Amino acid sequence: MSMLQRRTFLASTAAGLGLGSLLQSLGPLKAADVTIDRGIAQFSNDIEPLVRFLEETPQQSIIEATAKRVKAGLSYRELLAALLLAGVRNVEPRPSVGFKFHAVLVVNSAHLASISGPDEDRWLPIFWAIDNFKSSQARDVREGNWTMPAVEETALPNATQAENALRTALEMWDEPAADAAITALVRHQGANRVFEVLSHYAARDFRSIGHKVIYLSNAFRTLQTIGWEYAEPVMRSLVYAMLNHNGEPNPSTNDLEADRPGRHNRVLAENISTSLAGGRIDDIATRDLVRSLHDCSPIEASEMVAELLEKNIAVQSIWNGLFAAAGELLMRQRGIVSLHSVTTTNAIHHAFSAAADNQTRKVLLLQNASFLPMFRDAAAGRGTLSDIHIDELTADATDDRSATVADVFETMGKSRKEASLRMYQLLSAGGNPQDVVDHARRLVFLKGNDSHDYKFSSAALEDYRVLSPPWRNRFLAASTYQLCSPAETTRPLVQRIQSAIG
Repeated sequence: MSMLQRRTFLASTAAGLGLGSLLQSLGPLKAADVTIDRGIAQFSNDIEPLVRFLEETPQQSIIEATAKRVKAGLSYRELLAALLLAGVRNVEPRPSVGFKFHAVLVVNSAHLASISGPDEDRWLPIFWAIDNFKSSQARDVREGNWTMPAVEETALPNATQAENALRTALEMWDEPAADAAITALVRHQGANRVFEVLSHYAARDFRSIGHKVIYLSNAFRTLQTIGWEYAEPVMRSLVYAMLNHNGEPNPSTNDLEADRPGRHNRVLAENISTSLAGGRIDDIATRDLVRSLHDCSPIEASEMVAELLEKNIAVQSIWNGLFAAAGELLMRQRGIVSLHSVTTTNAIHHAFSAAADNQTRKVLLLQNASFLPMFRDAAAGRGTLSDIHIDELTADATDDRSATVADVFETMGKSRKEASLRMYQLLSAGGNPQDVVDHARRLVFLKGNDSHDYKFSSAALEDYRVLSPPWRNRFLAASTYQLCSPAETTRPLVQRIQSAIG
């Protein structure tokens, strides 16, 4: 978007809201204020009072009270750390790693929105996330008022035993032993070692439609920002979430549907002889994978990926297919299940990129392939899936080339299908994807009223950069099925912030 267009959009959306004066009163939040070198963020010892402030201040006054503290000098970094810690201490990842627990899952997505937005918008996502935490905290109280218990110090394994103890506990789905082991491991090892262990297990089962691996990736990414010194309670919460099995019998001694692809793929990964490095880019192989994922079984999906690897097809071509298939499901049925196919693929791709162990990376790739048919089948259980293929999006010289990014987004309020086609045509004609991303993010700031608005937009607007050019435009076009539309109501929280600090 040109500078003039961006200013026009800001003026038109903010004029009736008083948004400019609202945010100016807080002071601009510069990029340097929200971007911290990995692993070196330092916070004062009084983070506990700030966490308690978030816990104890009523929702009806939390925005106003937080704004007062920001004006008095509270930094974005301190607030982000306290928000994550308040969530993990007060919101239980039960009965599912979702629902109220989105208050924790969405913290990194809100942060990504902040660092990607213009200076004048950067405070909006974190203020939204604070209000969201208070809603989840209240729901947790209604559901039993869970609070993370103190560590059972006498149960901790020693430093040399911690990793093996954690792996054993995770294999056996033993919650008390896993809590003790992860605590000991965090105290004696750094982030990379802990991530290596947990990344092997976070995507092993399909319970909670991908939220376990989403939590893994989001938790580590947030800790890279706020500092590993806050890892212990976050990792305890993460392991507790990973061991959720929805009240079913212990998965270690039972053959349950959610675990079958994972068990199959562990064995399949061991039999893949080729390296994940190298290989050839093959768009035909990508298209064939997307077409297969349209209707194949979870096992057939992972076996096709294994076959592509054995044929020396580049991992990039496989990821192109997985992302495109997730986008295609959005086109087939807009909604909660299909958007999670995108956010889960985002999380697994991050874990795949960050993990060092080759076998873990192979399993993650295979699991992502298996998850997509499981998402598709879950969506089919909610209603009819349209028979749409993402590779059939087309653009030619006769298409209207005069449409702007704003025009395309306006179309979303009338027809998501038409908006998707117009988006593909605009991008194919040389439209700048960054203009689309900027426009979409600003609409999330103004219109987003749910954790999924932030989670989905942060994932999709990050992932389009991962795809190769032939598939990038298709994926971004498919995202129009779920991104916020200008026709949606501006969220009431914006006016509330205006009243509090304008």
